Amino acid sequence: MTAFLSRTGMLVLFLLVPGFSVHGEETPDLRTVPPDLVVPRMETGDPAPGKRVRQVLPKYRETAVYHALYLPTDWQEGKRYPVIVEYAGNGPFRSRYGDVSTGYVEGSNLGYGITAGKGFIWLCLPYLNEAGTKNVTRWWGEAPTYKPDATLAYCQQAVPWVCEQYGGDEKKVILAGFSRGAIACNYLGLYNDQVATLWRAFIPYSHYDGAREGWPFPGVKRPAALERLQRLQGRPQFICHENKTLDAAAIKATQQYLQGTGVQGKFTFEATGFRNHNDAWVLRPSPARVALRKWLQEVIDR
Repeated sequence: MTAFLSRTGMLVLFLLVPGFSVHGEETPDLRTVPPDLVVPRMETGDPAPGKRVRQVLPKYRETAVYHALYLPTDWQEGKRYPVIVEYAGNGPFRSRYGDVSTGYVEGSNLGYGITAGKGFIWLCLPYLNEAGTKNVTRWWGEAPTYKPDATLAYCQQAVPWVCEQYGGDEKKVILAGFSRGAIACNYLGLYNDQVATLWRAFIPYSHYDGAREGWPFPGVKRPAALERLQRLQGRPQFICHENKTLDAAAIKATQQYLQGTGVQGKFTFEATGFRNHNDAWVLRPSPARVALRKWLQEVIDR
């Protein structure tokens, strides 16, 4: 067994597995840890406790647009629940470790893994083409412009609608995302003053808006990213990343970027403890998942 201190000062322990060396390069593959959670498959039909359904906003019923909605196993009509809104990564994607991202809402895992399917409504939102008629799997809008207007419009309608229909607490909505979705936490979630008011806190996993300038969408440069970041206004973020090696270099890069902006915030940094670019890490027990769940409960209880 080996250990290192996370960026929050938390002691993280790793059980050594075949192929992993303290003096080598890589942290464990997530498949070396059996999952203790299985995400429900998306179904058609009406929402119900413990069921994940394909759904669409009333105004979009004549389109191919859809989102995924999950009601927790303890859901009861008339009660209020916090909400995790999630954005997926780009697709199709496959890493050299066999990690896969389809880019579709039904492929997301974060909200379920973080909550174990209890206590929170889980809403996975799509990225839309510029006409607002179908979901897209790479970025938002369409190449080469990648305009996010239709994606933002759906988000701003979907979050209050789901809260109204199913008892979501509009004051306790958390925005989470993996990879492309991690960038979306600030890029879409803080895009303008209106959409920025929706969120209580943020969970970007793997990538961060502004930390890298080479992505192909408008406003990718750091001055625009800084303008978005300033809309955060002190709300907490749990910034996590896979760490292929024990030094968690990607987290260091994000820390350095944020320090360079001069923006003061409630930033928590945590490495997943796995080498994989894969949001299925939350479906397995780990010190990082324990830390994330503790952070989320504190955010909700404030």
